[in-house]
Amino acid sequence: MNTPASAPVKELRRGLWQVKVPLPFPLRWVNSYVLQGSAGGVTILDPGLRTEAAEELWTTVLPQLGIPYDRIGQVVLTHHHPDHYGMAGWLQERTDAPVYLSETGIEQAALLWGPGQPMTRLLTELFAQHGMDAAQCEQLTKHMDSFVPLVSPQPSMTALRPGDRVRLGDAEYEAIETPGHAAGHLCFYDADAEEIFCGDHVLPRITPNISFMPGVEEDPLGAYLSSLDVIGRLKVRMAYPGHRDPFAGFSERALELIRHHEERLALMTDKLREQPMTAYELCRATFGDRLSLHQLRFAMAETIAHTVRLELGGRVRAEEAGGLIVYSA
Repeated sequence: MNTPASAPVKELRRGLWQVKVPLPFPLRWVNSYVLQGSAGGVTILDPGLRTEAAEELWTTVLPQLGIPYDRIGQVVLTHHHPDHYGMAGWLQERTDAPVYLSETGIEQAALLWGPGQPMTRLLTELFAQHGMDAAQCEQLTKHMDSFVPLVSPQPSMTALRPGDRVRLGDAEYEAIETPGHAAGHLCFYDADAEEIFCGDHVLPRITPNISFMPGVEEDPLGAYLSSLDVIGRLKVRMAYPGHRDPFAGFSERALELIRHHEERLALMTDKLREQPMTAYELCRATFGDRLSLHQLRFAMAETIAHTVRLELGGRVRAEEAGGLIVYSA
């Protein structure tokens, strides 16, 4: 099936389609990939956020590709974030296909979207400790609650481990753990074809959000930079990302992302030399005041990830003042 580049479905090569699943966020869409093997089995990688538009898209696209639900053999997830994970349960209800995610990702999905959503409380308590006021924390709780319908029903999941071989289409891909953007994030690499499905670990033209999540990773930015250094050494002819279009120059882009965060760390250090700040004040000074609540949540978590990295590197120090954590260089 050949389609225009602007269409929501594009054939990338034989047996591989890119499906642009719509998002109600500025990113506009998330990439799902449909892989069909010569034996007939079909894999859907990262099926998107559950919305009416996404349901309509999949109920249209699959017949267009000649794929009935009973031909879908598995749903594979690079990570647990709702824009990648949300439709997995909806598809599983219709296909009975297993849903694969890393063990860490399964744990994170339960914390975020499971009974009681314990991560919401932990996150708002963290943000309050770093300077966010009570009214914004209350809004954040409602905002987090609003995601539950977008990831429901919850799928029954099977754990993937780093190093596992995963058949996608006619090839076996190695599952490579790439932390930072999401705990337990996996990339899938075929060394023979020099292809990688890189999720949100390496994106063209935009930088993945690196968030500190309480009780998950001590130093998510440090883990991200280390994993970029490792994965950037792979021979990659073509990379299939979670957002924007497939791209070449994977190793170069990994280096660009490392440089970006080094520059961001230097910028934040300079701002803290000017005056001590909470992470909330530093977030506003770095990312500005014209942020939606959705954007502010990511900006705050990313700011804290950077201050953690700076503190561990001895470039800033954290002190408690008036019940808040204040950073200074």
